[in-house]
Amino acid sequence: MSSRWSALVAAIVVAVLAAGAYAWHSGLGPRLLGASVEDKLADAPRLSIVVLPFENLSGDKEQDYFADGITDDLTTDLSHLPDSFVISRGTAFTYKGKPVDAKAIGRELGVRYLLEGSVRRLGEKVEINAQLISTETGAHVWADRFEGERSKLGDLQVEVVARLARSLNVELIKAEALRSMRERPNNPDAVDLAMRASARYSSSGDSSKSVDSDVIDLGERALALDPQNEPAMVVLAFAWDDRVILRRSDDPAGDLARAEKLADSALALQPDDARAHMAKAEIFAYNKHQWRAAISQAEAALADDPNNALAHAELGYFKVFLGHSEDAFAGIETALRLSPRDPGVSWWHYWMCDAHAKLAQWEQAIEWCDKSIASGNQSMFPFIFLAAANAWAGHDKEAKEAVAQLRKLYPDFTVQTWAGMHWSDDPTFNEQYARIVEGLRKAGLPEGDKKTN
Repeated sequence: MSSRWSALVAAIVVAVLAAGAYAWHSGLGPRLLGASVEDKLADAPRLSIVVLPFENLSGDKEQDYFADGITDDLTTDLSHLPDSFVISRGTAFTYKGKPVDAKAIGRELGVRYLLEGSVRRLGEKVEINAQLISTETGAHVWADRFEGERSKLGDLQVEVVARLARSLNVELIKAEALRSMRERPNNPDAVDLAMRASARYSSSGDSSKSVDSDVIDLGERALALDPQNEPAMVVLAFAWDDRVILRRSDDPAGDLARAEKLADSALALQPDDARAHMAKAEIFAYNKHQWRAAISQAEAALADDPNNALAHAELGYFKVFLGHSEDAFAGIETALRLSPRDPGVSWWHYWMCDAHAKLAQWEQAIEWCDKSIASGNQSMFPFIFLAAANAWAGHDKEAKEAVAQLRKLYPDFTVQTWAGMHWSDDPTFNEQYARIVEGLRKAGLPEGDKKTN
C-alpha cells in the first residue's frame, strides 16, 4: 500500500472516530443506538452527510478507481468541516450500484444530506457531475459539473475534490441556516444563529454596511447564548474587521480590538481552524500592515485546510505589499480554480487588478477591475485602480467615469486620501503605490488637503 493511500486510510479512520465522538458528546450516540429507523433522521446532527460512491458511467475500468478515489477523498475532506457528522466509507460503499432513495438513506443512516455523483468518459475528456440532496425532502440543494483530460486523472481528482469540498462547506452551512430559519424562526439556538451569521456573511456579495450589521447581530446573539461558540467568534472577527478595512467604522480602534480578541479566542478554542487563522491574517494585514505575520497565518490556514481558497488568494495577495506583485497571481488563480463561484470572487478579481496595476500592466488591470465590479464589488478599491489604470493607458473618458463612480460612493475621497494611506515600508511597493497616486491625478480626482500628523 502506497504512503498516499496509507495516509488516506488513516485519515478516514480518524474522520470516522471524530464523527462518532461528536455524536456521543452531543448526546446523539445513545439516542441513535436505541432509536428506530424513523427517529434517526429527526435526531440527525445538523451537518450530517454521506458521500455515496460515485458511479462510473463510462464502461472504462480505469475510471472505477478514479470514481472511488473521489468518494474516499471527499469523505475525508468533509470530516474537517466543524461539527460535521460524516458516514464512513465502509458504510457508504454498501450502497454502491444500488438505486438511490435519498429519503430512505437519510432515515437508515440518520443523515440530513447525501452527495452523489457520476463519472463519464467523453472521448479524451472526463466529465464529473455531483449533486447535494436533502434526505428530508429529496430535493437537490446544489449541483456542479467538472471536465478534464482523461490523461490527467490524478490531477483532475485533486482539483475536483478540492472544489467540491470547498463548495460543500459553504452549501451545507447555507442549507442548514435556511432550514433553521424555516423550522425555528422564533426560537433559534446558538448553533442556528452562528450558521445564519456565516451564511449571511458568505452569501452577501454586496459587502455593504447592512451585511456587517446583520452578521454582527446574529453572531452576538449566538455568543450571548453560548460564549464558547467558536464559529460565531470567527464570523464576528471577520465582520468587525471588515468595518475597519472598508472605512465604515465609527470606532476603528475599538472595532479592530473586538475583531482581534474574537480571533484570538477562536484560535484558543480551535487552534487548527483555518478560518480563524484567516481572520487573524486579515487583521495583521489590512489593519496592522504586518505582512509577514499575515503570511504566516495564511500558511497555517493552508496547513489545516489545503482547500481553503481564501488562504490561497490572500497568501498570494499579501506578497504585493512586500514588493513582489509578480508572485501574487499563482495563489489567486488557484483560489479561482478551487472556488469559481465563491462569495469572495469579486475581491479576488480586484486583487488580480491590483497586482497588474502595481506592475504597470494597465490593460490587464482594467480587465480585472471591471470583472471585480461586475461580480459585485462596490467598495472604493476597484474604482481607484480602474481610474488610475485607465488614466495611464490613455483612456481619459473611462478614467473620468471611474472617478465619478468613486466619488459617488465616497464623496470626500481625494488624491491625498489615497496618498495618505500607509500600507507598507517596502520601497518597491511604495514606488508602485506612488504610480497609482499619480494615475489618480491624471484621471482628474480632486487633489484634496495633504494629511498632516
